[in-house]
Amino acid sequence: MSLVTGADGRARCHWSGAHADYQAYHDTEWGFPVSDDRRLFEKLCLEGFQSGLAWLTILRKREQFRRAFANFDAEQVARFGARDVKRLLADAGIVRHRGKIEAAIHNAHMVLELRAREGSLAAFAWSYEPAKAERPARRTWEALRAITTTPGAIAMSKELKKRGWKFVGPTTVYAFMQAMGLVNDHLDGCHVQRAADQARRAFERPRRTA
Repeated sequence: MSLVTGADGRARCHWSGAHADYQAYHDTEWGFPVSDDRRLFEKLCLEGFQSGLAWLTILRKREQFRRAFANFDAEQVARFGARDVKRLLADAGIVRHRGKIEAAIHNAHMVLELRAREGSLAAFAWSYEPAKAERPARRTWEALRAITTTPGAIAMSKELKKRGWKFVGPTTVYAFMQAMGLVNDHLDGCHVQRAADQARRAFERPRRTA
């Protein structure tokens, strides 16, 4: 259950094999480093919306989420009010869960507070990148399948919650770290692993200002 071979003959992490949407996401996004605050905020929001659902469901609704949430511009989302909540609850193109919708709006305010203190959401997030020694020497299915969170993800989750964020548990934060390239969990033998490693080596880490 470690790798699957697609119709193109390329080996991929097993979770990407069932749908073309997953394959495209796996090949071009998952595990590649991101420093753009908008994308980081979007991913944290969407991980919250995913809770209890398959990521494929969220992935297929992502464009509508972007339209509904002002392309996840934190400054714009922070201005959402009761009328926007009502609008979002009526939008069949997204996940219509009041708690998750209100959490996304609330977390937009948290992004603005964090930027004022740290410089950027990216600088804060990347300060929790684990050291190489903390990662498995080999990225095999056996080594990674039991990892649902890490000390870094637990620490980031704890700090975000302390600052007032919602829907940012350790498992959610670790999935965020995997997707945004803070770790590269593409399995050994996956055709994307080397490209993601190269991108991470070339990536300039943002730095916190406080």
